[in-house]
Amino acid sequence: MNNDLDEHPMADQHRPLDRARFAHIPGWGIDLPRSRRPAVPMERQPPRLDFQPHPPSQQAVLVEIQHSNERPGITPLFGSTLPPKGLSGAIRRQASQHSENDLRHWHMLLAADRVDMVEGLAGDLMRSHLPRIYAETGGRAELRHRPAAAARKAGTLLVVVGVVCWIWKRRARP
Repeated sequence: MNNDLDEHPMADQHRPLDRARFAHIPGWGIDLPRSRRPAVPMERQPPRLDFQPHPPSQQAVLVEIQHSNERPGITPLFGSTLPPKGLSGAIRRQASQHSENDLRHWHMLLAADRVDMVEGLAGDLMRSHLPRIYAETGGRAELRHRPAAAARKAGTLLVVVGVVCWIWKRRARP
């Protein structure tokens, strides 16, 4: 009886392996017993990724950290560069109430990123700093690599500005 398991390299631990047959697969053989791994003679001793018997100590929590509701606590090490704030922070807090398996979680995080961008622009304007939107959104690169798309955006911007000026002018008349 011909069984597909007979062709599997792990079917018989004691027969010699045909290394050339599997050499094209990246990482092949890494889960084999040490005596049968293809790279054993060249493996680094001690291994670079040695098992750590003790997890790293808990990082101090100085700001609010959002974490998955699927785990009981925060990981020992985490990034804390930008704590949630304003409306975007409220959206992020709501998103963390949903499972990472739920699309609402990810959509809310995307929306929070967009709201955070608008909050940043509003903050710049409140500090009398005019943002360089064209430069900060990659305008030069788009003009160089996608000139048709850049022209289309410029045309759309001109139409929008023209309509806004026209409406402003009509409202100003008594």
